[in-house]
Amino acid sequence: MPSSRRRHGAMGGGHGPGRLSKERSSFPVARPSGADSAWRRRAAVFFALWAVVAGTPRLAVPAEPSPIRLQDMTAAAALDFVHTDGSSGRRFVIEPMSAGLATFDYDNDGLVDIYFVNGAPLPGASADKPPINHLFKNLGNWKFVDVTPQAGVGDTGYGLAVAIGDYNNDGLPDIYLSNYGPNVLYRNNGDGTFTDVTAAAEVATGRDIPAERKVGAGVCFLDFDADGNLDIYCSNYMRFTFSQNRVPVVDGIPRYSGPKDFDPEHDILFHNRGDGTFADVSQDAGIAQYRGTGMGIICLDYDDDGDTDVVVMNDLRRNFVFENLGGGKFKETALASGVAFNIDGMERGSMGIDAADFDNDGLLDLYQTAYSKELPTLYHNLGDGMFDDVTRTTGAGAGLYPHVKWGLGFADFDNDGYRDLYVANGHLDDNVHLFDDTTTYYVRNTVLRNLRGQRFLNVSDQCGDGLAPQWSSRGVALDDLDNDGRVDIVVLNSRCPATLTRNVSPAAGNHWLQLLLKGTQSNRDGVGAKVEVLAGGTRFVDEVHSGRGYQSHFGTRLHFGLGASDTVERITVRWIGGRTEQWRRLPVDCLLTLVEGQGSPVTAVSSKGAQHP
Repeated sequence: MPSSRRRHGAMGGGHGPGRLSKERSSFPVARPSGADSAWRRRAAVFFALWAVVAGTPRLAVPAEPSPIRLQDMTAAAALDFVHTDGSSGRRFVIEPMSAGLATFDYDNDGLVDIYFVNGAPLPGASADKPPINHLFKNLGNWKFVDVTPQAGVGDTGYGLAVAIGDYNNDGLPDIYLSNYGPNVLYRNNGDGTFTDVTAAAEVATGRDIPAERKVGAGVCFLDFDADGNLDIYCSNYMRFTFSQNRVPVVDGIPRYSGPKDFDPEHDILFHNRGDGTFADVSQDAGIAQYRGTGMGIICLDYDDDGDTDVVVMNDLRRNFVFENLGGGKFKETALASGVAFNIDGMERGSMGIDAADFDNDGLLDLYQTAYSKELPTLYHNLGDGMFDDVTRTTGAGAGLYPHVKWGLGFADFDNDGYRDLYVANGHLDDNVHLFDDTTTYYVRNTVLRNLRGQRFLNVSDQCGDGLAPQWSSRGVALDDLDNDGRVDIVVLNSRCPATLTRNVSPAAGNHWLQLLLKGTQSNRDGVGAKVEVLAGGTRFVDEVHSGRGYQSHFGTRLHFGLGASDTVERITVRWIGGRTEQWRRLPVDCLLTLVEGQGSPVTAVSSKGAQHP
């Protein structure tokens, strides 16, 4: 969520209430100077005007009907969840941040279930019944039932984010929640119930972070030391108490304050000891010296050296990239990698992030959502740990500039072999109509179709009634809810009912493959494993992630659109820890489970010493 300087004019140039004269940050920030600074200012103005006037001119008119078709299933599914941010009109800064959601198969019955994170009443608000998080069991045929009371996962804290991972390697997915206040870990008991093990596991907060002042954000499970046990990375947004809240009033209009009005907080890295408990290793790992305003995060092997790194999107501060050096140590490399700022050298109101290989070159790229009057950013992975902002040249921000952009995800909706983008929109100020006529509080979400890895086309007008709902959306989850080989969509909407969208895109001769990984020596979920599918001579690459988008979790099953390819020549998996295996001559249009140790060993070694597919 952006600072007040983004809210005091179309381009955020004013000096209204709530804007601080300098940043209160303990980490070093590279700042341009002299001619370079002037050039960047001129470039920023030029590109901002370009975005306003033209967006992406060459993509404005689609050449053909979109093959992506989406159907609104919210009413038919009777998904009875309404989000609350606990607001009472006092505009506490944490209200717009809530919340994310998770899609995962909690009971291992082969159907993907849904878990919604919820807010809680804040000072001045009341509720007849305390709001709670909700777990909906997928019954099949687009029917869901609320099993929260039986499952015991109705946390009443002020919920922000969620990640799913089997932290104790018992074959059952567990739930980790990031809150304003203490975080929560639910252990899956395997009988449809969960147990709150937060205290025993020692994961409520970091050892030097008071829980009552901690505003959490995105969370991920990862195995950073490749010991076979899932660790936890928690990004944090700020330190905040209700007595500190301020409400800027600009031209008589109250607004939400922003992150630079409060002290930033460092993130937390919990190391899994393997006995059901965790240790805060943030200081030793080199994480705690960097204080940011984290929102969405993703853990991935961005430099393809065989271990898991961490990318953190910071709100109006430079982003972080923590490169895994091995030995439990990380190095912050965002400036060197090109991810700290956008192409104009500017900080943004960063929101969410996802990773995928959008152009099928074998490297995972990044897509970041941002605030109103800012383009999202598509970072193209150049290899060797370097990225290039290709947002404008690819049209990856078409139609999105005016809006606040939150949840997101890559998914090949039409199975043509290229991953498309879904972006959730909606302003945080419910009175935005009083000061900005270019956007609204309720906004339709956006689908960007990937045109063969070269550019993106905004096809939101052509996708059917699945994009008809207009809310102020937050978290997004993309998964195949009906096992038909097409990726569906669940959206958590702030202060509103959730929306459920079925993907009904015609097959059009395209094929698909879904993979579920099971580790034996590495972690049970296969989190961090790199997968390469070779089909029809095309190489498709992905990784298993836990936690992504805007404070959400989805995609434990990897989904590959294969285009016209009707056979898979080879699947290669590089598990965390370096073990690499292959499976050959496999069918398409099905879900396959790949178990570590059951493939054929591969011994090729890269120059960095890590095995590669």
